[in-house]
Amino acid sequence: MTHPNTIALLVFAALFCLVTVLGFIASRWRRGDLDQLHEWGLAGRRFGTLVTWFLLGGDLYTAYTFMAVPALVFGAGAIGFFAVPYTVITYPFVFVVMPRLWSISHKRGYITAADFVRDRFGSPSLALAIAITGIVATMPYIALQLLGIQVVLGAMGVGGSGLLADLPLIIAFVILAAYTYQSGLRAPALIAVVKDAIIYVTVIAAVVVIPAKLGGYGRIFAAVPPSKLLLTAPTANDVGQYSEYPSLAFGSALALFLYPHSVTGVLSSSGRAVIRRNTAMMPAYSFLLALIAMLGYMALAAGVDKNPAYAEGFHRFGPNFAVPALFLSAFPAWFVGFAFAAVAIGALVPAAIMSIAAANLFTRNVYKEYLRPACTPKEESTVAKLLSLVVKFGALAFIVFSPQKYAIQLQLLGGVWILQTFPSIVLGLYTRWLHRGGLLAGWAVGITVGTWMAYELHFKRTVYPLHVGGLTIPVYAAVWAIAANLLVAAVLSMLLPRLGIARGSDRTSEADYEPASDPSLAATSS
Repeated sequence: MTHPNTIALLVFAALFCLVTVLGFIASRWRRGDLDQLHEWGLAGRRFGTLVTWFLLGGDLYTAYTFMAVPALVFGAGAIGFFAVPYTVITYPFVFVVMPRLWSISHKRGYITAADFVRDRFGSPSLALAIAITGIVATMPYIALQLLGIQVVLGAMGVGGSGLLADLPLIIAFVILAAYTYQSGLRAPALIAVVKDAIIYVTVIAAVVVIPAKLGGYGRIFAAVPPSKLLLTAPTANDVGQYSEYPSLAFGSALALFLYPHSVTGVLSSSGRAVIRRNTAMMPAYSFLLALIAMLGYMALAAGVDKNPAYAEGFHRFGPNFAVPALFLSAFPAWFVGFAFAAVAIGALVPAAIMSIAAANLFTRNVYKEYLRPACTPKEESTVAKLLSLVVKFGALAFIVFSPQKYAIQLQLLGGVWILQTFPSIVLGLYTRWLHRGGLLAGWAVGITVGTWMAYELHFKRTVYPLHVGGLTIPVYAAVWAIAANLLVAAVLSMLLPRLGIARGSDRTSEADYEPASDPSLAATSS
C-alpha cells in the first residue's frame, strides 16, 4: 500500500487511455445532432441488441457491484448471495414491463419516466416528485463509483495526503466529464464493450487461478466459518435471515430498472424486440455476478484481512478492500493492473450513464417544466450537458470532502427511495385507476417510512426488524415502505373521487402502448 506498483499502474494507465480515446471518438459513432436532447441523452434511440446488451450490462454491473457484492459475502456471509436471485427475478419483470414503457416513450417523445407520469396522470407535481426521487437516489450511486476507483488506486500504492491523494481521481473524472459532455450516451455505450470484455476476462481468470492456488473449492468452503456459509436459521422469536434474504432479492429486483440510468438504457434501444432479446441474454450477467460473489469466500479462505501487507487498505476501506487484496495476493503485477482497470472502467461507464440520466430528469422535468417552458431544443440539450457536469463534480466533491461512510449510507437509501416510484411508473403503464393525489400521498408516505426505518437503524442497514406480537420479522425497508405506499395510494384512490377531486386528464391512448411496426425487427443486431 505504501509503495506504488509501477507495472500495475502502467497497465492500468494504458487501458484508461484507451477508453478515454473511445469516449472522445464516440461523438462520431452513429452520428446525430447532439444539440437535440434525444440524440445526446438517448443516442437517438438507435441502439440494437448487441450495443444495448453491453450498455445495460455496463449500466447495472458497476465497479461498486464488483467490490460490494463480494465484500458483503466476505463480511456477512451467505446473505450476500441475495444479489444473484434478484437479477433472476428482474429479467422476466423487464421482459413484460419495459417494452410497454419503450412504446409509449417512443410514440410520444418521452426522455424520462417522469415525462410519462406527467402525461398519464395529468400531474406535474407527481412528475416532479418522481424526477427528484430519481436524481437524489442516483447522486450517491455516482459517488460510490468514485469510491471504487479510490480503492483500486489505493491498492496500487497511489496515496499521499490532502489534494495530492485525490488528484488521480479528480483527473479521471475531469476526463469523464469532458467526453460525456461531448459525446453523450454514445461514449459509455462504446466504452461498455471494452469494459465488459475486460471484466469477463478478469472474473474467469479469478475463478480458475485463485481456487487452484488455494487448493480447490472444497478447501475454500472448508475455510469459511460455518456462520457465513448458511443463512441464520429461525428461532422461536425471530424468523432470522429467512425473511431478510427473499425481501432483499424481491425489493431489489423491483427497484433495479426504476433507477433513471436503467430507464435511459432501455429507452436508448431501437425497439421492443431489442429489449426482449436483451432480457433473454442478460442472465449471462447473473452467472457472472455469482462468480463475482464467490470472490468474497475466496478472500476469506486466503485470509487477506490477516495479512499485515493489506492492513492499511482494510483500515481505510474496510471489507471493500477484500477483492483488491485478493488480486494483489494471487496475480502478477501486470494482471493486477488489468483487473484494477476493469474496476475503474466499470466505474466510469455507469457514472457517465447516471449523470446523463440525472441531467435528463432535471432538464425535462424541472428546468423545462418550471423554469423555461419555452426553451428551444438546443437550449434543452445545452442545459442537460451542463447539468451532467454539475452532477459528476457534485459527486466528486462529496466523496473527496465527506467521510466515505456517508456516501455508503445514502446509497443504502437509494433502493428504498427509488422503489417508491413503482406505483406511478409500473402500475401506471397498465391502469389509470390510481388517483394522482393518492399516488403523490403514497409516494410521500413510502419515502417517509423508508427513511425513518433507515434512521432507526442509524443508516447502517436497510433491513428493518418489525416486531409483531412476540415475533421479530426482519424485512428490507423498501418492501415495508412500498407496502405502506400502495395501501395509502389505493385507499385515497377510492376516497378522493367520492369527494369530487378529479383524477386528472390522461394524455395517452391505449394505442400508444401497443407495438406498431417495431423498427428493431428490421434493424441489425448492433
